[in-house]
Amino acid sequence: MKAARVILEALKREGVDTIFGFPGGSVIPLYDALYDCPGITHILARHEQGAGHAADGYARASGKVGVCIATSGPGATNLVTPIANAYMDSVPMVAITGQVSRHLIGLDSFQEADVTGITLPIVKHSYLITSKDDITRTIREAFHIASTGRPGPVVIDIPVDIMKEDMEFDPDDVPPLHLPGYKPTVKGHMKQIREAARVIAAAERPVIYAGGGIIISGASQELREMALYGHIPVVNTLTGKGGFPEDHELSMGMVGMHGTPYANYALSQADVIFAVGVRFDDRVTGKLDAFAPHATFIHVDVDPAEISKNVAIDVPIVGDAKWVLGELITELRKLELSPDRHLPWMEQVESWKRDHPLIVREPDNGEIMPEWAIHKIWQVTNGDAIVCTEVGQHQMWAAQHYLCRHPRQFISSAGLGTMGFGFPASIGAQVGSPGRLVIDIAGDGSFQMTLQELATAVQFRLPVKVCIMNNQWLGMVRQWQELFWNSRYSQTCIECQPDFVKLAEAYGAEGYRVSRPEDLEETLRIAFASPAPAVIDIRVKQEANVYPMIPAGGTVHDMMEREL
Repeated sequence: MKAARVILEALKREGVDTIFGFPGGSVIPLYDALYDCPGITHILARHEQGAGHAADGYARASGKVGVCIATSGPGATNLVTPIANAYMDSVPMVAITGQVSRHLIGLDSFQEADVTGITLPIVKHSYLITSKDDITRTIREAFHIASTGRPGPVVIDIPVDIMKEDMEFDPDDVPPLHLPGYKPTVKGHMKQIREAARVIAAAERPVIYAGGGIIISGASQELREMALYGHIPVVNTLTGKGGFPEDHELSMGMVGMHGTPYANYALSQADVIFAVGVRFDDRVTGKLDAFAPHATFIHVDVDPAEISKNVAIDVPIVGDAKWVLGELITELRKLELSPDRHLPWMEQVESWKRDHPLIVREPDNGEIMPEWAIHKIWQVTNGDAIVCTEVGQHQMWAAQHYLCRHPRQFISSAGLGTMGFGFPASIGAQVGSPGRLVIDIAGDGSFQMTLQELATAVQFRLPVKVCIMNNQWLGMVRQWQELFWNSRYSQTCIECQPDFVKLAEAYGAEGYRVSRPEDLEETLRIAFASPAPAVIDIRVKQEANVYPMIPAGGTVHDMMEREL
């Protein structure tokens, strides 16, 4: 068979049943093979960036490896942002790019780009295939690397002339995996685990700081068991939402720049911080030398490069979160922890929750408050929807007020902060979770970056719902300009925008507009019940700000809270 068909058969052997992509000259052989290849569904995006983000959303919602295809040159470079996004958030993705014929490489040929070179800093690994004999081995290795250890994107760049060659393929001849330089550590060191148990048992003010690694490793049940047995409050990162049920009494919610006040206070005053699957990124730590000054740090991560990268760790444990937590729970049970051993700390935590609550402002003078709109979405969906977000104010309001009970329920661009991510990601999430209600909580700025994917949603009958928090501003930048740049609103007003209702209808989707608070709930119920894609343009208060807020590089003492 043609090598292009071998690529598809090798993908099927890895369990691939869905590919997101956009054709072009250097991948025509691959698309020709797709034409009559049973077992693989191709979702045609309207831009390669949309295909990449859709593969990302698919992976996060399903737990499988997302796959996207782009042609050489500009097609491949349009995947750079999705690849970087997946790299920052540890998402398993394989990006297959076409390349010019081998004899044209390096000659500045038409639609040539050094894809492996361009993406080198933002991939877990990359391949440039130079022989048809390397295809099956490369694909097997790529999926293994993308999905194991700390997941991430892998690029496979394939010259078009190789795809056209004839070769043999035996589905029973599975290439062996031989990667001597790649041996992720799954089992943590038991001596370190016992030391962690001892430190946690002696703690007077413990906090669990849980990140996206909990969800990646499938350790939510172990995290819950540890928190309940140890009676330890839990704070989560943006990517960690849903790893521990946010409506549980031990949940403190999201921590960091726009986290809950009580989560930030608890982390800053803890004497032991058990960090699992986190990066200690700057949006959480703020000023590093003032971060949690009284704490002893225990850090569990499958990636040894993260240990002590930003914060000096006292008890490092390299290993898979699920495995380590399972062993740690066993060790903690041997110590027979008393639930009231740190009663004053738990009373302090409850005091912070009571005195510094997250505020949902009710509609004022007929204006819809954005956090109230998010809360309504949460109520109407009973908190059970898969929520994707763009990046900006709406993202933080969603993180604060859409409480998640389950993993893989909240999908957002955290590390890279990619505007335009949420809508194509919601398309991928819908493909990966058929039958689930999938909502993209968007800003009017972010949505306009990838709105052409409405055609994708309509064509493939994917009933995603886009809820636009429309304030006619680039809201987060405007907020920073107001607070830190003397209200000099340079290029952040975007009141010149399309009629989103007519736009949705032009694509064949449903469009709704809500300007009055009393109309919001009914409109949401109608749109969410529809089998069609829908855009709901929610006109919110234009100059609302996200609070609380810790200024960049600040500390918990600089936290700006809204007055009660």
